[in-house]
Amino acid sequence: MTEKKISLPAKLINGGVAGLVGVTCVFPIDLAKTRLQNQQGARIYKGMWDCLAKTVRSEGYFGCYRGAAVNLTLVTPEKAIKLAANDAFRQKLSRDGHLPLWAEVVAGCGAGTCQVVVTTPMEMLKIQLQDAGRLAAQRNVSTPAQTAAPSLAEPRALRSGASPRTSATSITAELLRTRGLAGLYRGAGATLMRDVPFSMIYFPLFANLNALGRDEPGRPGDVRARAPFWQSFAAGCSAGSVAAVAVTPLDVIKTRLQTLHKGDGEDTYRGIIDCTRRVLRREGPSAFLKGAACRALVIAPLFGIAQGVYFLGVGEALLGLTG
Repeated sequence: MTEKKISLPAKLINGGVAGLVGVTCVFPIDLAKTRLQNQQGARIYKGMWDCLAKTVRSEGYFGCYRGAAVNLTLVTPEKAIKLAANDAFRQKLSRDGHLPLWAEVVAGCGAGTCQVVVTTPMEMLKIQLQDAGRLAAQRNVSTPAQTAAPSLAEPRALRSGASPRTSATSITAELLRTRGLAGLYRGAGATLMRDVPFSMIYFPLFANLNALGRDEPGRPGDVRARAPFWQSFAAGCSAGSVAAVAVTPLDVIKTRLQTLHKGDGEDTYRGIIDCTRRVLRREGPSAFLKGAACRALVIAPLFGIAQGVYFLGVGEALLGLTG
């Protein structure tokens, strides 16, 4: 019996559709996560629900979707690369349909590495737009103070007090003008440091959960088997939430490094090690778990939907490869 060859175009379509649906559903929680992680001194938000309520009150319902456009634009290639790369690596590393645990981890590592080329600029732009409302709220509640001396390390538009209506296009243009392409890849090391461990945890855990109760026990790495929709969805949610919480400290560091405009009295960082030391010294170990619940609530349905759509074979159906 020959093994069915994976269709890369179909997997790219599946990843793209899954990403669009998932991001649309969970983006407001992701916005709350970013704002909570960036809080250093003044506590504007007490938690996720308080953040969302205040955002709706001050910016309207669509304020919860600040930065969604750039995310929706780039999430298709990002999710497509992540899921398709993992699938391709798994197929390459499998022997007679069986994949040992070490190969599952390597495949996840490869997928996480491949996606960084799209994830870094996407996160960079998204974070600026998501955090603009927090900075505006901080200015509204704080007493007037002297404007700090501008930092040469930050783009002019962002130093000057980025308006809550700053667009992704204007941020991109300013970064390219002042810092070149490297400006869009600020925090690439931290993004890689977060996404590779995430994928190394997520994909093997998902594959094993997705194989539970299958007719061929003892072969959780079988790339030919297909789970029903509900099992893929539940496995994606479970594996996503576990992996998300596990790498939250790395996500906090990445978010802090990629946030270009800081509020009054908030630290700027020279790199991953400097950020880790300053956060630990000023805010304590608990700061590295800021937004953990939000992150789990974002990633769980995001990857549940992604894996559900992926294993339903929407791409194969569109390309006429089913049947």
